[in-house]
Amino acid sequence: MATKATTRPAGYRCSECGWAAIKWVGRCGECQAWGTISEIGAVKVRTAAAVVTDRPAIRIGEVDARRAEARTTGVSEFDRVLGGGLVRGAVVLVAGEPGIGKSTLLLDVAARAARADQTVLYISGEESAAQVRMRAERIEAMAKNLFLAAETDLASVLGQIAQIEPDLVIIDSVQTIASGEVEGSAGNVSQVREVAASLIQLAKARGISILLVGHVTKDGSIAGPRVLEHLVDVVIQFEGDRHSRLRLVRAVKNRYGPTDEVGCFDLSDVGIVGLPDPSGLFLSSRDLVVPGTCVTVTLEGRRPLVTEVQALLSPTTAPSPRRTTSGLDGSRVAMILAVLDKRAGVPVRQADCYVSTVGGVKVSEPSSDLAIALAMASSVSDRALPHGTVAMGEVGLAGEIRAVTGIPRRLAEAARLGFRKAVVPAGSLGNGPMPEGMRVIEVSDIRRAVNLMTQPVS
Repeated sequence: MATKATTRPAGYRCSECGWAAIKWVGRCGECQAWGTISEIGAVKVRTAAAVVTDRPAIRIGEVDARRAEARTTGVSEFDRVLGGGLVRGAVVLVAGEPGIGKSTLLLDVAARAARADQTVLYISGEESAAQVRMRAERIEAMAKNLFLAAETDLASVLGQIAQIEPDLVIIDSVQTIASGEVEGSAGNVSQVREVAASLIQLAKARGISILLVGHVTKDGSIAGPRVLEHLVDVVIQFEGDRHSRLRLVRAVKNRYGPTDEVGCFDLSDVGIVGLPDPSGLFLSSRDLVVPGTCVTVTLEGRRPLVTEVQALLSPTTAPSPRRTTSGLDGSRVAMILAVLDKRAGVPVRQADCYVSTVGGVKVSEPSSDLAIALAMASSVSDRALPHGTVAMGEVGLAGEIRAVTGIPRRLAEAARLGFRKAVVPAGSLGNGPMPEGMRVIEVSDIRRAVNLMTQPVS
């Protein structure tokens, strides 16, 4: 059967994300970047004829399921996010801001895999081999089966893999590798797509696990074309304040496990260490009781995290009071302020509002609404909440307190850390056994919750 060829008219493409348009526009319709649309030449579209494959399809019962079994990386918190470990042939994209700890964590993973009789190849496209070795010595990540190469050419990277035949390959980073067969500099759309496609094809064919380090843009999203996230099997995002030692690792996409797990790490001068029990990091001094603070329990996957919310509301004469948040969704905090003013009668209209979390953790779960509301009400009344109190519940626009999932698990974690009073939505006591020694108060609306928690202690 002869191959037919047709020609599409020239179009325009975004250099940041690969979005295509039939006419020039100043702003990309996908990533919203300005000045990134450029003209592309005419593209020939071909239809390929059928060929005889060298790997015919087999019955599903004859497929070897052992190839999909996860191998532990030696880092328990990283395994938690991956869904148990690395799968043969899996390609994992690890993204995060510069200096947040991506290279340190992956170098630790490489050393642990090498000590477990695996052959590991670490490709560095940003640093020299000497710089990587100095970091490995500092974090005690030296291993006999860990091979290191500083390459930026795709052909050289593929040659290194063919020569060493590793079980695990780490590319740091994918935006620094370029192919001589594709026009453009390293990091543009065409180069990233070609490099990723070549590495993914190699991983699937040889059963090699590959970890790719990816850059992020100014707004925190993964740089490069969106197709990169669709091609890989797992996308992992590093989070955390650069001025804090705490690092959170989340799986944005995972073909081999859940995407609701989070890993906690402590980044220090001697490396990065997993934190199996990080709840204490998100609490301030328990001995100092001041107005404007409230503790809540969020669920990150199946893990409960006890987090403290702090609020400061100060009267102002400015026509537009300030609304500043850190670690919380600003639009949700503004909604809670409106509910407090309208449904609970808390005077917050003429007050500057500053709300933040302790420890640099980001809280987005609606179950933290009640704690935010109580912290702000406590700051306005200048009365501290009762010592050892936690609050959890979603606040609705009508002022109602909505139920949240996992109440028994949240209360058990709070009781383990010494909290003895909890404010929960009405009807939560029938969801399961409650911890002994904890007083649980059910509230149905925000007015009752505020009156109970901010009234003077007799």
